[in-house]
Amino acid sequence: MTAVLGGCGLTGDSGEVTLRLVAADYGDGKGNSSRNYWDELVKSYEAKNPDVHVEVDVYSWNDVDRKVREMVDAGEAPDMAQIGAYSDYADKDLLYAADDVLSIPVQAGFVSQLAGAGQVNGVQYGLPFAASTRVLFYNKTLFAEAGVTPPKSWDDLADAAEALEAKGVKYPYALPLGAEEAQAETMQWMLSGGGGYTDDLGTYSVDSPQNVTTFTWLRDELVAKGLTGPVAPGKLNRADAFAAFANGDVGMLNGHPSLMKMASDKGVKYGMVTTPGADGESQNTLGVSDWMTAFKKNGHQEEIGDFLDFVYSDENVLDFSRQYDLLPVTTSASQAMSTAAEDKDLKPFLDELLLSELYPVGKTSWASVSADVKKRIGQAVAPGGSPQEVLAQIQGTAMRVGSAE
Repeated sequence: MTAVLGGCGLTGDSGEVTLRLVAADYGDGKGNSSRNYWDELVKSYEAKNPDVHVEVDVYSWNDVDRKVREMVDAGEAPDMAQIGAYSDYADKDLLYAADDVLSIPVQAGFVSQLAGAGQVNGVQYGLPFAASTRVLFYNKTLFAEAGVTPPKSWDDLADAAEALEAKGVKYPYALPLGAEEAQAETMQWMLSGGGGYTDDLGTYSVDSPQNVTTFTWLRDELVAKGLTGPVAPGKLNRADAFAAFANGDVGMLNGHPSLMKMASDKGVKYGMVTTPGADGESQNTLGVSDWMTAFKKNGHQEEIGDFLDFVYSDENVLDFSRQYDLLPVTTSASQAMSTAAEDKDLKPFLDELLLSELYPVGKTSWASVSADVKKRIGQAVAPGGSPQEVLAQIQGTAMRVGSAE
């Protein structure tokens, strides 16, 4: 197989081929739907490759993973799917490995942390498509009114939250542990306390002493003192927390790059600092990647590879990242963004990416563990809740579903 970098044409004459791609929507309306991005990219690609047609179906993040699973279960897998997880498909030998479809320069160009997270048993099946990291956002106006400065440690954060609460701020610290994205807020706090979902050997350690200490602190120092707002953390979803921040009702919260535009559009003056840790700035932060996958079902290995090489050209990676305030997944595009004046607002997130830790997405058990986190973690910080018991329950799920790995 010869894949040509940049989508400059396929070798040989294999007749007309139609590729089907299912993709997630990163926009929040028709005006900035990912449909617009893919329409332009496909138009450009097909102009250079008239024998290859690419049909793209775009679904919301609420639906896209389920849609792809239904297609696969029905024996109608798409050629490519840009989704939130890949390891269960890789485990069933349904995917091409990166080696099978990408040219060497493209495969070698991924940011190392992201490429590593895309591997199952040392083979890369998940192709990182978009990335983000988390920093602590704070409302500059509310902080000034409360006479506090951005926190560096948990104690600083609690002190600031108390001062904000005294000034009548609705959510001194917004703690979204609701079902939408509880696994993210959970991991961010675990990392800031020196823990995580797994230990240094990659074994699940959800109920480690560090994690128990972290959630006990959250329960006692924030939630029990009424510093997390009127909605119980287990009922507060990330989208609602972001919307509340953009409305000026939140003093501080963990956020990713898309919050910048939301806040700016509403006139909120915000600042961003490294996530506070137990004894100072956190040494680790959460990195998140979404994944492109290539299914074997329909063949089309060469055409898929050529199209994906085009998708991962610097021009297209930067275009997508800038449209949706996300981080590039390739080293060269990251370097370009880090020095471009137009991208200066994203630099704090770029700087975090090389130090970030990602979900254990290479484990086929991760989907079940993540679902259990979403279901249970709010109970760990509820009044009278037991972090030890809740984390032990999630650990039990992890050990049970991960026993076959």
